[in-house]
Amino acid sequence: MLIEYREDITSDFEGTIIDLETVGEFDNRYSDSRQYKGMKMVIFGYINRYGLNISCAQGMASLDELQQKEQELLDQLDRPFYAFNTDFERGVLFYELGREVYFDGELQEAREPKARAVRDLAIPNYGDPFYDNGLLCMIAWQNGDLDKAIAHNRACLLKEKDILIRRGFRKPDGFKFIE
Repeated sequence: MLIEYREDITSDFEGTIIDLETVGEFDNRYSDSRQYKGMKMVIFGYINRYGLNISCAQGMASLDELQQKEQELLDQLDRPFYAFNTDFERGVLFYELGREVYFDGELQEAREPKARAVRDLAIPNYGDPFYDNGLLCMIAWQNGDLDKAIAHNRACLLKEKDILIRRGFRKPDGFKFIE
């Protein structure tokens, strides 16, 4: 079963910002999609001009349902696609959905932490219980604290919207999809 969270948000940008929350470990031996092979998507969130939407798996047994829903949803979302770290989203989606998903805009400058971008641009925390620490979100989800995990994803989407509006985006770096 999935928890669905929706919020009406007025956004004046074209396209869709996507933010994922995952469990699992990175494989830092690789600098391509294989780095994300051990990750499992547990939350799929997006924000566009129509609002903010989050789908959260209620446990490991719900992961297939989340994958199926997002597989269908990706083809319906407005482009261009943005993410704070497009390598992460592209890599996770490649292994979770079995397809290459391309992003048009990267919201981070070089390889900066989101917390630094938020601080430098004076963006509010938006009630993020983990203050941009995704590892704490992963632990919360694993411990069944889904309200906090969803609150973190919501805050990430709102922060990324502010980053896009305040400073724009850059073209994502090249990324290799390797099975």
